Amino acid sequence: MNTRQNLPHASYRIAGVSILVIVALVAMAIALVGGGGAAPLLLGDAGPVVRWGLPTAKLLSNLSVSVMLGSLVLALFSLRAGERQYDVALDTASVGAAVFTVTSGVAAFFTFLVSFNPQLSLEREFGAQLGRFLFELPLGQAWVVTVLIGAIVTIMTFAARGWTITLLTTVLAAASLLPMATQGHSGDLEGHVAAVNSILLHTVGAAVWLGGLLLLVVLRTARLRDEPTAPQKTQHQAQQRGKKKADATPLVSVLQRYSSLALVAFIVVGISGLVRSLVAIGAWEGLLTGYGAILLVKTVLLVSLGAFGAWYRLRLIPKIGLGGEKEGKRFWMLVLAELALMGAASGAAAALARTPPPVGEEPPAVRTPAEILTRSKLPPELTLDRWFTQWDIDILWVMAAAFGVVFYLLGVRRLRQRGDTWPIHRTVLWLFGMVMLFWVTCGPMNAYQEYLFSVHMLGHMMLSMALPLLLVSGAPVTLALRAITKRTDGTRGAREWILWGVQSPYSRVLTHPFVAAGVFIVSLWAFYFTDIVRWAVTEHLGHEWMIIHFLITGYLFVLSLIGADPVPYRLPYPGRLITLIGVMAMHAFFGMAIMMQSGLMVAEWFGSMGRTWGPTPMEDQYIGGGIAWSVGEIPTLILAVTVAIQWSRADAKVEKREDRHADRTGDAELIEYNAKLAALAERDS
Repeated sequence: MNTRQNLPHASYRIAGVSILVIVALVAMAIALVGGGGAAPLLLGDAGPVVRWGLPTAKLLSNLSVSVMLGSLVLALFSLRAGERQYDVALDTASVGAAVFTVTSGVAAFFTFLVSFNPQLSLEREFGAQLGRFLFELPLGQAWVVTVLIGAIVTIMTFAARGWTITLLTTVLAAASLLPMATQGHSGDLEGHVAAVNSILLHTVGAAVWLGGLLLLVVLRTARLRDEPTAPQKTQHQAQQRGKKKADATPLVSVLQRYSSLALVAFIVVGISGLVRSLVAIGAWEGLLTGYGAILLVKTVLLVSLGAFGAWYRLRLIPKIGLGGEKEGKRFWMLVLAELALMGAASGAAAALARTPPPVGEEPPAVRTPAEILTRSKLPPELTLDRWFTQWDIDILWVMAAAFGVVFYLLGVRRLRQRGDTWPIHRTVLWLFGMVMLFWVTCGPMNAYQEYLFSVHMLGHMMLSMALPLLLVSGAPVTLALRAITKRTDGTRGAREWILWGVQSPYSRVLTHPFVAAGVFIVSLWAFYFTDIVRWAVTEHLGHEWMIIHFLITGYLFVLSLIGADPVPYRLPYPGRLITLIGVMAMHAFFGMAIMMQSGLMVAEWFGSMGRTWGPTPMEDQYIGGGIAWSVGEIPTLILAVTVAIQWSRADAKVEKREDRHADRTGDAELIEYNAKLAALAERDS
């Protein structure tokens, strides 16, 4: 190993990390002073150490969670398990997770000091007060969960190196952002849901973007350090000649794949940041405040980062792939500049969290029952026109529907460009399903589901029965497997992960017809006849879980009956109809059970809204049961008709195949069969 050659590369890695952290700290300090976030409180100020320590700890926590999550995502989609680069990525994620755990614990302690301004001491009273904050208050509980998840991810990234365990670790790392996202906008004003979802999306997108870029610096350093020196190259090449696979994924391929991830992250960060800004500033006058000034600077930095990404994606990376040494040096210098801009944006974001927004988070002095329960004003009476004009936008599902439309159309376009065909009816059904998903999650059902049980039930039926019927008919998995380019270097892209999901043992269990039908029915009854329904209607996280759960369970059930996408096993058509009839019966019993309820479900919620319009809560619950019994059976009837049509077509195909076989063989099988019958008859006689 040539130490003299390796020193510049190690210095490059140190320079990248140092630039990121130093610029972030400087930007945070300037933004705190300029925006007023560092000013002492008039009452109960905890002192300068806490005022500056809390945003600093949060900044370091944000940077480290980016290293943790970004490294894991880039490893899953760009590197090959078992190679050294993959191990370096997981080691980097482990370091990020460890720093995230420590800094989150420090931030939790500073948050306690800011919230209660206690006198620091070793007395029992101080410990009891800290314990109540951490284990009884929602904000403290969120910090405890965050620290615990960070510790678990640290252990998992350090100890595990396989594909599946890395995927689970990545999901857990992303989940570590949930607790603080739900507490990041704790006000009782309208816009709480939009703020929570935009914070979550913004944080995840920024983490993948920044963490992936920082991992590129680490991978470049590690890769060049392991390259043989000039005197050793001839011997090294002789040893490697005859191997079919390289020892490491080419760095240019990693750059191209990161560029695609960064593009998606940029879109997510930009849109979610816009929504969060609209909630925070309220009107245009809010831009003239200190908060607005920091927000404008952050916006300029985001646009600059997007320009950087577009430049090296379209200009520099292709030239590097062709062996452009000059462009390669210029690219890595641009990476350092981009890290500086990301550091400035991260510092501004940390300062924004401590700067009072123009729209305050203090609730009004007098609130209606609906405002106390839902943090929003009671909407007007639900009339016919408001089924088309009333909206309550959920940015999470807006982006899900938008990406679903874009990726599907891109897949169809790729097939047509290479001369393949794709049924137009599948495209129409998928697009209609995405439009319906947007309408259900962002339209009148979302606006009224907290106040009317009947609307809540209608949304449930749409999510679990109507929407899956459209989405399954679009055959998205088949389209993806045909349109996405197959990788041959041992890494896993979107196509490989989809194949893993289809062929994994988990898929064999979940897509089995009996399991899918059982989960579909059991979850329906368990949801409404346990406290799960209370969690789903009273908590934002529960509401989002409800949407995801019923959408997935409905999709798997419909897929097992009529789907064109590949699954390990499907029942014969008679078995499918019998299963469907059983599900229809259980679904009808469920609707009647709701209608026969003598008490109000979640009475402290639906019975305490203070509505002066519409049916009474008990009448509304009766209507909801009727919707589950009647309206919910319409998609089931369509499913039954579709299964019958597919059965008929399958029989027709079998008959045509047998006729063609008979024409080719001259009815040889029939002649042989008749001869056997004649021989048996002659023997019997």
